[in-house]
Amino acid sequence: MNKTKKIIILGACTLLMCGCGKDLPTLSDGSQPVISFKEGTDAVSAQDLYNSMKENYALETMITLMDTKLLEKEYPDELEDAKKSAESTVKSMKETYGEDYIIGYFGSIAAYKNMVYLNTLQQKAILDHAKTKVTDKEMESYYEKNIFGDVTVSHILIKTGVTDNTSKDEKTKLESDAKDKINKIIKALDEAENKKEKFKELVKEYSEDEATKEKDGSLGAINTNTLSSSYDEILKSARELKDGEYSKSVITTELGYHVIFRESSKEKPSYDSKKNEIKEAIATQKISDDATLRVLAMDELRKKYGMEINDSELKEKYSNYIANQITSAKNQNTTN
Repeated sequence: MNKTKKIIILGACTLLMCGCGKDLPTLSDGSQPVISFKEGTDAVSAQDLYNSMKENYALETMITLMDTKLLEKEYPDELEDAKKSAESTVKSMKETYGEDYIIGYFGSIAAYKNMVYLNTLQQKAILDHAKTKVTDKEMESYYEKNIFGDVTVSHILIKTGVTDNTSKDEKTKLESDAKDKINKIIKALDEAENKKEKFKELVKEYSEDEATKEKDGSLGAINTNTLSSSYDEILKSARELKDGEYSKSVITTELGYHVIFRESSKEKPSYDSKKNEIKEAIATQKISDDATLRVLAMDELRKKYGMEINDSELKEKYSNYIANQITSAKNQNTTN
């Protein structure tokens, strides 16, 4: 039985204990019968059902219920966005896998939507917790090393033509030919009086990037995360140039080989204008580096609201659960 189905069953149990059974006669111990039989057979009380299910399902359900309540109280302004995110995810899953898949795996569409909703709020809490671990020194260092002004760059792309079916010898020749073209382009730029105009001519003659070829090879103003990771080497090389300079060696990306021309640049934005972005970037990296933050974030939120587990058995189960989660997270950190 999957996790969601367990939650649904225990939820039904709770309803029986607290709602639908309130008009039923009580048993000798004061509890209400959930199931009754003909005379001579003991009834199944709500307490019997609770005790039975508590052993296997109650901890997961308890955590889900309390986290939903606490997160909704902690982030009242985030609830609508979280609901919309859940609806969007469910819609996408329906279109990709179909409703039967969701129901078979998660128990129901509603259960899956609630899970995504809760997860969205949990990720918010985990990120906020990680942000409290970010120091001013870390932020200042990040600003110095990772924040730059935009650079406007044009490029010439030469593709290798290598495919999965290309033999080793063919690959070597194709890559060599492509690099020779790049070096030929660089030589032509070296010899040109007007480098910028010559670069535009060479774009039209050589570039195999159809998306930029008719725009003089322009990639526009780029910065960290402006383009896909395929362009990381181009951005790195552009930052090492001055305005009006071009690359003097082959730049290699998964797209092929490049020559770039740095058109212009903007000043580095102020530290204050980037503080929130920097803190979030560092916090996100901390979460990736330290899996225990995910466990501790939610545990601390529960403590913040004075959570008390009144059932002694569940209290012990929760304590063991947190300890096991932290141990597992530490092992994950070691593995990574």
